[in-house]
Amino acid sequence: MKKILIATDKPFAPVAVKGIRDIFSEGGYELALLEKYTSREQLLDAVKDVHAIIIRSDIIDAEIMDAAPALAIVVRAGAGYDNVDLPAATAHNVVVMNTPGQNANAVAELALGMMVYHARNLYNGSSGTELLGKSLGIHAYGAVGRRVGQIARGFGMEVYAFDPFIPGQKMEDDGVKPVRSREELYRNCQYISLHIPATDKTKRSIGQELLNSMPGPAVLVNTARKEVIDEEGLKQVMAARKDFAYLSDIAPDCAAELSEAYPGRVWFTPKKMGAQTAEANINAGLAAARQIRAFFEEGDRTFQVNR
Repeated sequence: MKKILIATDKPFAPVAVKGIRDIFSEGGYELALLEKYTSREQLLDAVKDVHAIIIRSDIIDAEIMDAAPALAIVVRAGAGYDNVDLPAATAHNVVVMNTPGQNANAVAELALGMMVYHARNLYNGSSGTELLGKSLGIHAYGAVGRRVGQIARGFGMEVYAFDPFIPGQKMEDDGVKPVRSREELYRNCQYISLHIPATDKTKRSIGQELLNSMPGPAVLVNTARKEVIDEEGLKQVMAARKDFAYLSDIAPDCAAELSEAYPGRVWFTPKKMGAQTAEANINAGLAAARQIRAFFEEGDRTFQVNR
């Protein structure tokens, strides 16, 4: 009997855990649960005899894999997977998957909600602006970016997108205008919604030159990863342009400095909240369980992110 571990510092909702348990019970798997653990040693002990792990934002690195000789697959319940050491997984012959699209609507609604919140001056009672007619650039047109575009078009925004991996025709079919470069995207849009992963190529790639090129008033919305922002460049733009705002679901390292210097022009969620809805929580957990069963029973590696 294969043993599956759910290791979540931030637990799934009870209804999601029940659904995951039912999926594995039907297949004859053993399920173990490690929630709200307080030390790395607890995780190291829990993985020693497991064949698969479901995580959320939990860190899985070479040390964890060394402690889990039977481990064959790790599924990150969500889109991002930079909390898993992919080279180490490949070296340990461990398959890593994510669950793309399961959190897409939750993240997209948050991105648009942050735009509305800022446009209405954080609901402080003063006169704000509207999203209608404003230009929005979607940087990366995956499941989240596409959903952002759908909602934004409902607000009457003029939507552009850049993604070198998505055919322009697909964007056009969605009523979105494709552009040929990120420079063109930023140059044309008052709002930018970021959905790029944190990789060696993208870390600190959003900096002063790109942000300065945005027409004002300009708003950068980040529901991706804080690492993609060049914080020194961001601080320079914030200082030079009174018409620039930064809204993020991942507080930058300089959050306190920005909040003190530019009240009303920056806003950060208290913790990463993009996927924090009941629906996304359930969807991602159930998808992870189904993917593990498909991997063991059918050899399905559709959502594998390491090679």
